Amino acid sequence: MAARPSAKTEAWVLFDHIVAHAAPGGLHSNPWVIGPDGQLGFEPDYETLERLLGVPLHLKAATQSGVPALALDVWLSYELRRAGFERDQVWPRPTNPRILPAAVSALVNSLPSNLRAQVADRIAKKTSIPGVTSSSAAILGKNYLKQVDVIITDWPTGPELLVSTKRMDSSYGKNAPNRIEESYGDAKNLRLRHPLAALGFVFGVRSDILQKEPKTADWLFDLLVKLGQEDDAYHATCLVLMEYADDVSLPEEPIEPPPAGILEPGPEPEGEAEEVPASIPDATADQIIRRLPKVRILKDRTPAELAPGRFLAAMVMRVIGTTPVNMHEEARRRRASVLSK
Repeated sequence: MAARPSAKTEAWVLFDHIVAHAAPGGLHSNPWVIGPDGQLGFEPDYETLERLLGVPLHLKAATQSGVPALALDVWLSYELRRAGFERDQVWPRPTNPRILPAAVSALVNSLPSNLRAQVADRIAKKTSIPGVTSSSAAILGKNYLKQVDVIITDWPTGPELLVSTKRMDSSYGKNAPNRIEESYGDAKNLRLRHPLAALGFVFGVRSDILQKEPKTADWLFDLLVKLGQEDDAYHATCLVLMEYADDVSLPEEPIEPPPAGILEPGPEPEGEAEEVPASIPDATADQIIRRLPKVRILKDRTPAELAPGRFLAAMVMRVIGTTPVNMHEEARRRRASVLSK
């Protein structure tokens, strides 16, 4: 009897369908808008985010599976493509493999059609080819390799954007200090080696923290704001405040889980091996997605300094501002097209 796919493998199938539906044919909407105050702003696609966040609830995927935080990674990479960054520039990619260097993608596209199809098929069916593809990305900071969740990078530029994501759905008072301490260490390690890269931190928190532990919420939100204001920490930080019903809640988080993300000492890792997401009929996926647990983002309860739109605008502008005008031309065009109206 075949083994049941892992929660992450099942999640990728649904994530991919949700993102494909949001950007039919790979065409993304422009996130830049002129607000009521006449100022240019980044308008996130919250509807797609809420659908993605419903996937781990549907799968009852515990925090340790990586699926709850992965929903945030998928959404952030989707938003960066909406901003105009190319499909293969932003990791995780919207198809397997999730990590594929742009140089490798360019090589594959340059091959004769028959050979290109064979190589592309092999790459798509292998989640981890040492030195080529992977399901997660490791970046060397000042002192150690660190797994980073959302990345824009290329051979000529090096890392241009590095975003770490964390999520917490329970055990707030006991686990929040660990998450904040880890985030401070991550920022210092990455910022010192990559001072020009846009460095960001996104924290997904279930909204019942506001009722169950309001003092912890105040403390946590205040520290998240400060993380985005210090010269040697993140350029911007973000809070995703998620509201959903108790009957679809995730398994209770263990207290003080071991730190995640710092890779073991030794040679550079070959990459995490995962199953390739199976293909399921569109009608089946659409049916599951329509029945996903409902999640609502509480924008009005999110501090302005931590708003997702503000965060994404800061990340995009940091990348644009630290590169020549002939790079990331589509990202520049999308922003300029709104300003010129």
